[in-house]
Amino acid sequence: MSGPVVTAERLLSREDLDFLLFDWLDAIDLTSRDRFAEHSRETFDALLDLSAQLASDQFASHNTLADEHEPVMGADGKLELPPEVGIALKAFIESGLLAAPFDEAHGGGQLPNLLTRACLVWFQAANAGTSSYVLLTLANAALLAKHGSDDLLRTWLPSLLDGSAFGTMCISEPDVGSSLADITTQARRTEDGSYLVQGTKMWISGGDHDLSDNIVHLVLARTGSPEDGSRGLSLILVPKILSDGRRNAVTLIGLNHKMGNRATTNTVLAFGDDETPGSAPGAVGYLVGEEGRGLHVMFTMMNDARVGVGFLAAGLGYTGYLRSLEYASSRRQGRPTAAADRRFAPVPLIEHADVRRMLLAQKSYVEGGLALCLFAAKLVDDEATAPVPAQRFRATRLLELLTPIAKSWPAQWCLEANSLAIQVHGGYGYARDFGIEQLYRDNRLNAIHEGTHGIQALDLLGRKVLADDGQRLREVVALITDTVQRAEQSERLRDLAVPVQAAASRLLAVTDVLAAAPREVALALASTYLEAMGHLVVAWLWLDQAVAVDQRQDRFSQGKRAAAAYFITWELPRTAPQLDLLERLDTTVLDTSQDVL
Repeated sequence: MSGPVVTAERLLSREDLDFLLFDWLDAIDLTSRDRFAEHSRETFDALLDLSAQLASDQFASHNTLADEHEPVMGADGKLELPPEVGIALKAFIESGLLAAPFDEAHGGGQLPNLLTRACLVWFQAANAGTSSYVLLTLANAALLAKHGSDDLLRTWLPSLLDGSAFGTMCISEPDVGSSLADITTQARRTEDGSYLVQGTKMWISGGDHDLSDNIVHLVLARTGSPEDGSRGLSLILVPKILSDGRRNAVTLIGLNHKMGNRATTNTVLAFGDDETPGSAPGAVGYLVGEEGRGLHVMFTMMNDARVGVGFLAAGLGYTGYLRSLEYASSRRQGRPTAAADRRFAPVPLIEHADVRRMLLAQKSYVEGGLALCLFAAKLVDDEATAPVPAQRFRATRLLELLTPIAKSWPAQWCLEANSLAIQVHGGYGYARDFGIEQLYRDNRLNAIHEGTHGIQALDLLGRKVLADDGQRLREVVALITDTVQRAEQSERLRDLAVPVQAAASRLLAVTDVLAAAPREVALALASTYLEAMGHLVVAWLWLDQAVAVDQRQDRFSQGKRAAAAYFITWELPRTAPQLDLLERLDTTVLDTSQDVL
């Protein structure tokens, strides 16, 4: 089955993307900074045009095919993938987009992170599986560029940026999922300064394939004793093929068969099973950063990937929304409520109020999710290049706070958008004819990827909010208050500003209650806190977008105001019962014995 034809217009709204980048986030202002001085609106537009066309022509065109022909291991132990996956990736590499965000010294184009992400989301919306090889390689190369020694940069970074090598992150193990302190893979330093790595890694996306000449694995391994926990972990670069051309002791021993995102191989890898007589046991690797600081270094890639997961969720939700909007506008079924007899012809689905409700909910989720992720992407640029040190410090703090939200909120609510897209399509939504059910399956993985919803919640509440007595949260609330004050100057936005400010003030008060509570009680409520704060942040960003279009009267601005009004009126109130639970420090979960489950 070839699947539905998906043009660029059915992937994302270029009008919305341009608004978010240039009218709302003022991407052009970035070109006033030295690092981005060679860029302009013209270069940004050209790259966005290229991305939209390449995504629809090369990535969307084989999305259904790759889903139906998931990777298999041949008799020779090699992986078999549809050739269209490799063709699409080759086209992406030849476009220059892979190296675009990196330093000119490394052959890159010093493209702002904001624009890089805006280009990449086209590919994520078009094909979750194939685009993941790109995202992993970019995150791998970014970590290496930041933490690698000069020798590692000379040896491995060029191949990552020219596409001759793809990158992975190797963290989980068969018996160790998210509990990284329990990692058992060992790395032993040798006399020449290299390391020998032994162990098995599980759930490794892109862990083996023939799509590139080499694969650069970043492996979290234990150089200290088990008693050291996470402090005994180091990050080791382990290539599939060594620099002298020899095959390293990295072996594919299994495949995981996923419900979605199937074009990305998901592997079980054994490191150090070389049975060559006289060879030392272990896969040869090289230390990245310092011994015992592996988890700290790996967070560079993990946080990059977390924001990338948010973009993937938003992109998949977005294309589902556009397809369901198109379907609802053309499919005739049912009659108006006020004229429900057969003398009247069936009307398009979009004329039914409940269908419009589902479309409006999708619009608010996916455009809100994309805005959230782009806001986080701009913070990455500000963290690195803002002209004033205080601005860079502020950007770092905001990014730390918002990263778990940027990962988890789109994964939850843009998945819900895909669910509503299925509902709008009716029976066809469950069938394969329109590709909607695949979008849902692909998107469902994003709640697991790069840390579950619960892990992001613990990170947000425990490590980001409570750890600094809520100071970062107060900085966000100050930004919300600034938006509210600007909205209050508009007669038509004033009523939307009031509930946003009220929810922000209440979240601050509830946070004080959690800060005074026993840590076990507070953290048991972390997921509820994440969801409440996520909805508040997105409501704020919707209000901010409404302020940005307040003086406009065109159809686009009317749609923005309608989505903002829907989200603040229908969605933000979801936080009230959540804040009630938090405020009374509800212990229902803690009090429930595991014996009754």
